[in-house]
Amino acid sequence: MAPIYFLLVDDLAENLLSLEALLRRDGLVLLKARSGEEALELLLVHDVALALLDVQMPGMDGFELAELMRGNDRTRRVPIIFVTAGSADSQRKFRGYETGAVDFIQKPIETDILRSKTNVFFELHRQQQQIAAQRDELEASAEALRHADRNKDQFLAVLAHELRNPLTPLRMGIDVLSGCPDPERAAQVRDMMDRQLNHLVRLVDDLLDVSRVSQGKITLQKAEVAASEVVQSAVELCRPLIDAGSHTLNVTLPSYPISIKADKTRIAQVIGNLLNNAAKYTPQNGVIALDVYREHDELVIVVSDNGIGIPAEMQSQIFQMFTQVEGHVHRAKGGLGIGLALVKQLVLMHEGSISVQSDGIDRGATFTVRLPAMPEEVRHAPSSDPHGENEPGRRLRILVVDDNADVAETVGWLLEDMGHDFLLVHDSRSALEAGREFRPDAVLLDIGMPYMDGHAVCRLFRQDDVLKDTVIVAQTGWGQETDRAATTDAGFDCHLVKPVGLPELKRVLDLVINEKA
Repeated sequence: MAPIYFLLVDDLAENLLSLEALLRRDGLVLLKARSGEEALELLLVHDVALALLDVQMPGMDGFELAELMRGNDRTRRVPIIFVTAGSADSQRKFRGYETGAVDFIQKPIETDILRSKTNVFFELHRQQQQIAAQRDELEASAEALRHADRNKDQFLAVLAHELRNPLTPLRMGIDVLSGCPDPERAAQVRDMMDRQLNHLVRLVDDLLDVSRVSQGKITLQKAEVAASEVVQSAVELCRPLIDAGSHTLNVTLPSYPISIKADKTRIAQVIGNLLNNAAKYTPQNGVIALDVYREHDELVIVVSDNGIGIPAEMQSQIFQMFTQVEGHVHRAKGGLGIGLALVKQLVLMHEGSISVQSDGIDRGATFTVRLPAMPEEVRHAPSSDPHGENEPGRRLRILVVDDNADVAETVGWLLEDMGHDFLLVHDSRSALEAGREFRPDAVLLDIGMPYMDGHAVCRLFRQDDVLKDTVIVAQTGWGQETDRAATTDAGFDCHLVKPVGLPELKRVLDLVINEKA
């Protein structure tokens, strides 16, 4: 609950300190003022539950302060207890009550009397706070129910519309076939009816899936699967709708394998729903992008488009059941609008997350899915090698750290041909942890990387008790003398300038082998 404020007004500091000591309790904030002017300033800032006013003060006395409070809309309802020296005569009491006072307390103040009279106002204000909070909660619940009811009505209207769409050509197709059309026309009608029946089945499947997920009746068939396989399945499913809109689909996959433990069918369904949404809500000849990459221990799937966008106020509701963005129903090319609710539930079942970002109407939208990725594994070279580099004692463990996936992959191919084990890392922030787990004989380390450059990574390796003696080779596009001096200062053992050829790389690694021998 919010704090409760009492205002103490007395021109003597020692009286204020005495009142403060007597009234102090949890949840109560005591505001102190030594003049009427100072008290008015506090009253305009804080919601005061009770004011204790000294009657006799120089300048503005307690009665005058009370009269000013009664004349102000903000302070007129603040309860006032006057604190006065000695007994107050009837005339003074009459003036006090006329200004709105609820009580008088005489000095010297008796502790029990003070606490009993002020406790009433503390508890009253606390109850008012609780009632207000309950009222706000009830109003919020009522508004949520009204919102859900409106969404349900809109959903049922859309559902009726979407079911009638395929049913109409099915009904008419039956009528056409009953008239014994020629074989060519009959074949056209059957193809049309087959398409509409498939569309109807998909609508029903979406409804059943949402119901099963909501009731926890879907069991995931998880297995290790390559991200590229899941993406390929999703793109194949969505290609007809994307082509129908004459959209351009740009798919970017990492050049290195990423695996996840997931239900391949359901994750393909997640990506497919996002791609279908992008196709439906993007005008003809739009551009849709599907980007897949690894970030730390997560697989990141990003689907973006240059379509009709999502208003800022709707982005927090877009994954809720029955939610339709106003105006989007008529601009979409079919669908019930429950796909995103299903997508979110499936992602959560895979211990992942999904978010949306849009700059507003006609500014496109971007959906980002994050799923736990399986640890990067060491890839071993073939068991036989015509050059004999993989003989015992000549096989090294190489950690390659480069944010450019293509460069890292190419280096990996060379290392594989040379008979070495290797691990590729594309994020400088993960390099030290990967090194501790992999225990490499040598590190091929890029310099110009985001977040943390190669110099900083090298220094971290040199400070680590486990990795401090590892051979670290700078592999960079910077080749000036000053660049070589910088790598030496950072702790590198060697400096190779890109593009690094096989002879250079082999020469450096042979030195490592000889050093080990």
